[in-house]
Amino acid sequence: MKAKRLIWLASAACLWSGMASAQDLQDRGVAPPPPQANPAPAPANEQVVDFSADSLEYFNDSDTVVASGDVRMFREGNRLRANKVTWNRTTGEVRAEGDVAVTNPQGDTAYGDSVRLTDTLKDGVVDNLLIVLGSGGRLAATRGERKGDVYTLNNAAYTACSVVDSSNCPKEPTWKITAVRVIYDTQKQRVYYKGARLHLFGLSLFPLPGLSNPTGDQGGTGVLVPDVKFSRVNGFELAVPYYIQLAPNRDLTLTPHIYSDVLPSLEVQYRALTGNGAYQVSGMITDSRRVPAVIDPTSSERSLRGFLDASGRFQLDPNWSISGSLRIASDRTFLRRYDISRDDRLRSTIRAERIGTDTYFSLTGWATQTLRINDSQGQQPIALPELDYRRRFDDPVLGGRIEVQLNTLAIGRTDGQDTQRAFASFKWDLRRLTPWGQEVTFTAYGRGDVYHSDENLLSPTLIYRGNPGWQSRAIGAVAVDVRWPLIGALGEGRQRITPRIQFVATPPIRNMQIPNEDARAIELEDSNLFALNRFPGYDRFEDGARVTYGVDYGLTLPGFSIDANIGQSYRLSNRPVLYPDGVGLSAKLSDIVGRTTIRFRDFLSLTHRYRLDKDNLAVRRNEIDATIGSRQTYLLLGYLRLNRDIDTSIEDLRDREELRAGGRVQIGRYWSVFGSAIIDLTDRKEDPLSTADGYQPIRHRLGIAYTDDCLDLGITWRRDYQNTGDARRGNTFLLRLSFKNLGR
Repeated sequence: MKAKRLIWLASAACLWSGMASAQDLQDRGVAPPPPQANPAPAPANEQVVDFSADSLEYFNDSDTVVASGDVRMFREGNRLRANKVTWNRTTGEVRAEGDVAVTNPQGDTAYGDSVRLTDTLKDGVVDNLLIVLGSGGRLAATRGERKGDVYTLNNAAYTACSVVDSSNCPKEPTWKITAVRVIYDTQKQRVYYKGARLHLFGLSLFPLPGLSNPTGDQGGTGVLVPDVKFSRVNGFELAVPYYIQLAPNRDLTLTPHIYSDVLPSLEVQYRALTGNGAYQVSGMITDSRRVPAVIDPTSSERSLRGFLDASGRFQLDPNWSISGSLRIASDRTFLRRYDISRDDRLRSTIRAERIGTDTYFSLTGWATQTLRINDSQGQQPIALPELDYRRRFDDPVLGGRIEVQLNTLAIGRTDGQDTQRAFASFKWDLRRLTPWGQEVTFTAYGRGDVYHSDENLLSPTLIYRGNPGWQSRAIGAVAVDVRWPLIGALGEGRQRITPRIQFVATPPIRNMQIPNEDARAIELEDSNLFALNRFPGYDRFEDGARVTYGVDYGLTLPGFSIDANIGQSYRLSNRPVLYPDGVGLSAKLSDIVGRTTIRFRDFLSLTHRYRLDKDNLAVRRNEIDATIGSRQTYLLLGYLRLNRDIDTSIEDLRDREELRAGGRVQIGRYWSVFGSAIIDLTDRKEDPLSTADGYQPIRHRLGIAYTDDCLDLGITWRRDYQNTGDARRGNTFLLRLSFKNLGR
């Protein structure tokens, strides 16, 4: 009895909720007419209408057919279902009553209390109309008329939101648009409004004159949802995008930005999809006063400013592709000033690439524009061209796998060192398993290099210059790598312990005579501990003999896993090393490096990378990345500390300490708060050139968001703590509003 009472109360609450917030947009509780189960062949006479009913009456005097009881009618893709249908064969009028539903070929279903149609089931008039669109969304009106492919609705409303809650009870849609008149074109899949007004959370807001919106997924020309923002530099900002659909595969978006404190700007984006690829071109232009990044900020000048961003990729055939990008800014602070990007470098590239089963070829060119305050643009490299070819094949003599590589690179600078390089290399790998389960890999490597450089004295770092003119060198290396996986059960899971040892021998190599363009930021870490060459790039190659040893560990339990490794290397030769003090490789015995990754279900993911000083186990690198929580509520943490004590003349290896944090907390079914922060913890003790005081916030962000099936609403407060020219520190407020099927 108690259970029945609870069920009755729940039903009553649902009914009362529907009565309290009932709208014409609510479901009618009528199933749409299903497709014809066994469609008959197309009739010779187009006037024929297929139908079925429980009972059928024919009145000879009025030439009228009355069908009753689950009546279904079909004609030319249009379907009707009702409790009673009266068909006047003389006038062609069809009157449907009782649980009426009509579906057109586009999948839209119209419901009404009383429906009068022509016998084609296309044109007609409906009272208390509800149209459920096949592409999502719904229209409702006190009265609607259809002629051909166009519905005309009076006193109508439109929404793309759900009209029931999680308990399947009727609810007010998150947003809807009401209008005196609505015209819905089923062919264009677009809705046009007259006297439209937006309602949000049940509140009537502002009018929307001239509004129209697409109902399908093709989009259409019109105004998109505006962006509203406030910043200390530009004041209030209103951006109103206007979208133009030029063709099904091409569009153009024009976005004027209006500011309260500076002159307006215009943003343009063009996108196109071709038969074998896609490309986009976007940019922004304005006239504003520019403050130099490093000169006296009181001096400024007015000029045209802007940026250009273009990219594209084309797949010419299954193997060949061409891709490229172009990124240019008028000055170093424009992107930050107008809150477009935080990038400190802009790279433009062009590449032709072929990827085969056992071959790879690429021809690449690239150029860089620096946006860093103290960088010289003349020192930025321009690579034209960079060519790389690789081929793999089986060794027919000893077995194993052979890879040959040809590479050439030409780097030029407008006010710096120019370098050209070419090499050819050969690598042979043979992997075998011993009867005791060890995995042994034998490697042989050989390479021949040719270099040419000039303007070497313009390189700001002595150890990177090399000798001017033509230089050549030969590189050879052999290696043996042994792993011994030991796997066994542990409780309900599995444990894996893999000791590993590697021996590498390389004869003396000419390194310092060669310019160093791509092997500068070197540091010992878990990812390169067992690499054949622990320098990045090709311009430096580690010589001498060394032994590297370590162990990998893995544990897998239900819902929990650990993956870890730790290792160290020892140099067997006494030759002077290339590595600067502080990277962990300058002594015969290297520092200890390792990585630990812990995962617990979908709740925790933690990765810790570290480097310990070989002498006193001091932490020289400490890096933590953690994700804690669910998809709705989570915390992101990142910490990095580099304590290398490297000479300050080596600009690629500066010490740093930084903390990053971000997260989101779900405070309701649809509401959440989010935030993030970056804090520079570096001080002069770690980096003598640093101007930070040991706790210097760089940027933080805090906001609140609402997200459901048809609305994305957010308010964000961001504060920047650093000045760069006219990109001043201060507060920025952003309002984000996105409606499903109504703009962005």
